[in-house]
Amino acid sequence: METLVLIAVIILAIAIGMRWIHLLNAQHDARITAYRFSEPLPRPPGMPDDTGRRGHHTDAER
Repeated sequence: METLVLIAVIILAIAIGMRWIHLLNAQHDARITAYRFSEPLPRPPGMPDDTGRRGHHTDAER
């Protein structure tokens, strides 16, 4: 009887550990999703606006 109780306690501990790890992974994934990796850094004051239009002319614009 003691062996069955021990096996049940071990299985319960494994199940609780698996659930805890799953919740921690979900929390970590939510943090990664919320963080914007591609957000550009703010431009320092006084710097000219770089829109990428310089030097890019088509034949119709010339």
